Amino acid sequence: MSVRPLFIASLGNPGPTYTNTLHSAGHVVLIHLRNWLMLPPFAKSRPHASGLLSSSPDFTLWQSPSLMNISGKSVATAWRTFVGSLSSSEGKKAATLVVVHDELELPIGKIKVTDGIASARGHNGMKSVKAALPSGMNFTRIGIGIGRPVSRDSGDVAKYVLRKMTEKELAVMEDVAGQASAVVREMARGVR
Repeated sequence: MSVRPLFIASLGNPGPTYTNTLHSAGHVVLIHLRNWLMLPPFAKSRPHASGLLSSSPDFTLWQSPSLMNISGKSVATAWRTFVGSLSSSEGKKAATLVVVHDELELPIGKIKVTDGIASARGHNGMKSVKAALPSGMNFTRIGIGIGRPVSRDSGDVAKYVLRKMTEKELAVMEDVAGQASAVVREMARGVR
């Protein structure tokens, strides 16, 4: 049994057009994380901003249905629904939001766990989430490394993040989900 209930939200762009793109690495990792945590299949949940939901007593996984750069409102709605569904005031106080997202500044296969109040550093999805949540609310971010193209030109970066992952990159994302599962298990036990 967990010490704190976790709501783990992934950011990415909706499918099928953006399925398995680098920018949707959060979604890819969340799908594999469901397997690592042995949770039931995802199902659409209207109360949770029509995102895909899979839950157990310890973990609730939620996939944002919104485009990455405007995902904040959906995340905030789903978070409020999750907290409202908790039965005890202790559970509501201990509940923790974890946002899983792509991270250009990390090489593929690496993850970085940071406080949500840290700078979004140009990540428009994270800017949207931070703007939609209550002011000063802390949460945890798990950045999933997708690497960065050599060019810093915004058009080249956009082309890079919207490309489909290779088979090798998809396999790496499954391994990354194993790393993320260790992190969220520690968080649920109150170790991290």
